[in-house]
Amino acid sequence: MKNILSISALLLFGLTVSAQDVVPPATKGSPVKKAKIKTPPKDGFSARKDVDSAIMVPFADVREEDVFYSKRVWREIDLRDTINSVLKAEGARLIDVLLDAVTNEELTAYSPKDTTAGKLLEDNDSFKIALTSTQALQNMRGVSEGSADATTGKISEPTLKRFRPDEFMKYRIKEDWILDVKRSVFEPRIVGIAPMKLVEGNWQPVFWIYYDDVRELLTKKKLMNPGNDASVLTFDDFFVRRLFSSYVVKETNPGNKTIVDMLGLTDPKDPRKLYESEKIKKSIADFEQSLWEY
Repeated sequence: MKNILSISALLLFGLTVSAQDVVPPATKGSPVKKAKIKTPPKDGFSARKDVDSAIMVPFADVREEDVFYSKRVWREIDLRDTINSVLKAEGARLIDVLLDAVTNEELTAYSPKDTTAGKLLEDNDSFKIALTSTQALQNMRGVSEGSADATTGKISEPTLKRFRPDEFMKYRIKEDWILDVKRSVFEPRIVGIAPMKLVEGNWQPVFWIYYDDVRELLTKKKLMNPGNDASVLTFDDFFVRRLFSSYVVKETNPGNKTIVDMLGLTDPKDPRKLYESEKIKKSIADFEQSLWEY
């Protein structure tokens, strides 16, 4: 009632009344309530699951004229080894990462065989013969033969077999050990990586991937470490930091032969193969040791 009388008095004397002056007594001076934004609580204290790609450390540039020594070797990484088993962990398999990238044409796969005239089906890892995504999937999954229709006799087209990730238990990497005299560094550089599949009793690469092309993708994929939930290691860390266990299967030689071919071994489990592998590793380590001066 007092508010109404005061307003009437103002009007009587010819004064203006603003909307701010007419405030209900219940709301005048009371704070305005804001809607609270609900955010989900943090689930525990482990490290974040997302991996920042900006942490990738680029390789230092190496000029050809600065390379005083170079040795190329081929290694195989067996996922049945406990150290390498992180590459086949459920939900974070390396083969799934490569398969998705090749299928979506984010990566270029290269033929593991030389299909040129005169060199048909010879081993090839020079990244010269690019494969289409369809060809890469055929090499990886295999193709089932077409079946004949009992009524029409028409043969159906071949189809891709079901993808089985447990078939890819090995990876082959090609790397160069180089001595950069400008930086005074002796280090390995991975050139390519190839998933391997057991074909007719022999492990064969299904295709080759140039490592520099896939490295950016690998830095965005986190390894699944069952022993440490707070681990932020990526697939790129696994290879660049040399966290894997491997054995040498070939080094550069005039005949371009593997250790098995050079020794004439028929049993892939022959211990002489491992002995020769360790011998090559030791030769590289001895060269690095000889570089030190006191």
